[in-house]
Amino acid sequence: MLDPGKKRLQPKPAQVDANNKVNRMRIEESKHSIAEMIDLHRRNDLTVNTEYQRAARLWPAAARSYFIDTILSGFPFPKVYIWETLNRTTMRPHREIVDGQQRMTSIFDFANDKFALGKNSVNFNGRRFSGLDQEHQEAFLTYTVSVDVIRNAQRPEILQMFRRMNAYTLPLNEAEKRHSEFFGAFKDWVNQILDRWGPLFADWKILTSRQIVRMEDAEFVAEIALAMRSGVKSTSNTTLRAVYAQYDEDFPEALQWRERLDETLLSVANQFSELQGTFMTKSYAFLSLIIGMIHNRWGIPGLEDATGIAPSGRFFADRDTALDGLKALAGAHEIKDTSPKFKRYVEACTAGSNRAPQRNVRAEYILRALNGNI
Repeated sequence: MLDPGKKRLQPKPAQVDANNKVNRMRIEESKHSIAEMIDLHRRNDLTVNTEYQRAARLWPAAARSYFIDTILSGFPFPKVYIWETLNRTTMRPHREIVDGQQRMTSIFDFANDKFALGKNSVNFNGRRFSGLDQEHQEAFLTYTVSVDVIRNAQRPEILQMFRRMNAYTLPLNEAEKRHSEFFGAFKDWVNQILDRWGPLFADWKILTSRQIVRMEDAEFVAEIALAMRSGVKSTSNTTLRAVYAQYDEDFPEALQWRERLDETLLSVANQFSELQGTFMTKSYAFLSLIIGMIHNRWGIPGLEDATGIAPSGRFFADRDTALDGLKALAGAHEIKDTSPKFKRYVEACTAGSNRAPQRNVRAEYILRALNGNI
């Protein structure tokens, strides 16, 4: 047994297969420290089986670094599946990692000083395990890994188990596909933004909990980056994927764009908190607000031509006047006010809200509000 001293759940009842034979495969939950897992691996009592993985190649350096930072930051990661069999020669249990290969290999390699953490580990950039202080080394080694141990199973049963598990898995949406395909500089940048500002998106209900779980917050940040790079565009998976691909290896604008986005979101949080609960925090309207503020302060490519409004060098002319104007736009949006004053803005919020023409109209009205011209 992996840990005979720990209390386990009761084994699941035996199942019956298609040939009416009893399937005595058992799956039992357990928890183990990283130190325990490393010890088993070093004694060759725990090995990695690559046959069950979607790709045999190792995660890129950035992905491994972010994963180890997740552990050092005390956040959980998904459970690992281990298949336990009896070695009839030695009469000792042998365990194979059948799901969680990349995670456990990254843990083993980091513990053996095979790689250093990268820039996406803000607090530990450049450090190997041996370079951590004693407190963080102990935190890493005592971190608890959730494990499901599979016993009394044959290889076909293992394969069937994963086939059945995957049958009930939701297909990846486009945002999730991008984050599973790319592991480079731009993905790191998006993660850094979300680490800092994700709570605001959740607290202000810019995005629903379900949208955040499905990584639509990452898509939201990528859309801002696309606007800073290329101007206000109609977005699609193709255009957003191009941003990830362009900046996967090298992202020279990363620091400047992060500072600008930090400054913008901080201004929104400090100056416009009264917008919470209004229609200005609908995701597409809030996106236009952020882009409008960035344009007002620094400029967005092509937006002056589209709106006729040049950057002013500041987020807004007067805070109270800007807030009143933004509230007026939110109220018009909520009641579908089609009076001449708000008709174009309301129409741009209710039809094709992710298309460039509608985004430009929203940006124009928001810029006018920020500059006191509503």
